Amino acid sequence: MRERDGVDTEPGGGSEGGGDRRPRRPRPAPGGPRFARPLTPGAVLGWTALSAVAPGAAHLRAGRRRTGLVMLGAYAALLLAALAFGLTRSVTDLTSFVDGGMMMLVIVVASALALAWFAIVVTSYVVLSPNRLNQQGQMLTGVLVGVLCVAVMAPFALVANTVLTLRNTVQNIFPSAPDSDTPAVAHNPEDPWAGKDRVNFLLVGGDAAGNRTGVRTDSMNVASIDVKTGNTVLFSLPRNLQHVHFPPGSALARQFPNGYMAELPNGGLLNEVWQYANENPQIAGGRNKGPRALMDAIGYTLGLRIDYYALINMYGFASLVDAIGGLKIRVEQDVKWGGLYGTAGTIKAGYRKLTGEQALWYGRSRVNSDDFSRMARQRCVIGAFAQQATPAVILANFEKIAGATKRMAQTNIPQQLLKPLADLALKVKDAKITSLQFVPPEFYSGRPDWAKIRQATKKAIADSVRPARQAQTANVTASPTATGPADSTTGPTTGPTASPTRTRAAAPTQTPTRNTQKAGARSLDELCGL
Repeated sequence: MRERDGVDTEPGGGSEGGGDRRPRRPRPAPGGPRFARPLTPGAVLGWTALSAVAPGAAHLRAGRRRTGLVMLGAYAALLLAALAFGLTRSVTDLTSFVDGGMMMLVIVVASALALAWFAIVVTSYVVLSPNRLNQQGQMLTGVLVGVLCVAVMAPFALVANTVLTLRNTVQNIFPSAPDSDTPAVAHNPEDPWAGKDRVNFLLVGGDAAGNRTGVRTDSMNVASIDVKTGNTVLFSLPRNLQHVHFPPGSALARQFPNGYMAELPNGGLLNEVWQYANENPQIAGGRNKGPRALMDAIGYTLGLRIDYYALINMYGFASLVDAIGGLKIRVEQDVKWGGLYGTAGTIKAGYRKLTGEQALWYGRSRVNSDDFSRMARQRCVIGAFAQQATPAVILANFEKIAGATKRMAQTNIPQQLLKPLADLALKVKDAKITSLQFVPPEFYSGRPDWAKIRQATKKAIADSVRPARQAQTANVTASPTATGPADSTTGPTTGPTASPTRTRAAAPTQTPTRNTQKAGARSLDELCGL
């Protein structure tokens, strides 16, 4: 073998001293990349794309074996860690992601992974030496690799943006710390509800239309939830419940010792309390006391301590229903809606999937209806939403739901209780939900029998924690006159636990219905055909 002009040659066939001389390929520099053959533009793109799903593949192809193996090993370890994390977590563990610190951690990790995968794609492309391609190949591969970088970063950016949206929504709706009217938050993660057996939430539907001053609370429901089982009783109160009383010693109790505007025979409705308190801070004991006044009035009426409230704007609720794709509801009979006499449309009887606007009017229409029928329909709308807004539906429509929620909600639930609240919500979805409405003929809203209302409330709660067979045969055993320490079920000792004489004296008159008549709570599945 001889060397000519810097090119190795080797003898070919033929006579000695005279055969052909064939040039050999240059020897690669020691330690440099070794290619089996020159890469085409398609090969460069293929190996770069493969590296996006198997980091290190392009480095191995380019002869950078050590770097490629390290990258593949790190990627495999990351996948195994993610798999182990997923297999050891249950649905309830996902509620930890509503914590503010956890949300920020997810945003940071997702952003870091997006940058890491961008770097992986770029370095994989560079190590394949695209400069060896012709000009057209370099331009083509450069543009397509740029598109690939955007594609691999998009899922991480979506996660970060979704969690950021959730964080902003939480901060806009939920206060960062409890106010003076809100129960203190327990710092024990094992007992976030501070030893309570039940937590009571007031769910308010506010009718704050553009042509109306203030907030009229046209829909008022109390959800009393057993914190261990999630069994829930929904208490629906009529908007026209008259002359409600406030807890003794409160500012409004001093203003209305005989009941809210008891001097008005046809006035003093429950749905006016929130607005009245907000418009009269000198009487209510401070600014923005509407929520506290309504919680006090309803809690004292039922014999419960209302812990938290959530106000939902009725028109924002329509957007929320649209965000989850509508609600499936069994419509008992045709409901006309919109306009002055229901001229906008008719919701036909049957099992229907309602849009947000239809669901709103289904719960609000007064055409050929009364307040008590509206309450029954509103109760079914709440039940249908609770049943159909599954975690999968919420995740699939998260951006729309977050946008609708920010425009419609107001609450005093502090951010520290979000995880316990999410855990409780998961229990409620699989638990028994019963409902009790305080409507005629069992309950007369014009002349309420407060003792009977409290007695029915206690019985409904007692039945909700019994097995089904016991609940059907149980008699009313709870007495509204029992005394004892205050808790979330019985309320304050100065409230509905007073003597029978004080309770009867506070009532304008007794209801014309018999106290011996039993009005029990019934399952929402039975009432609404959910």
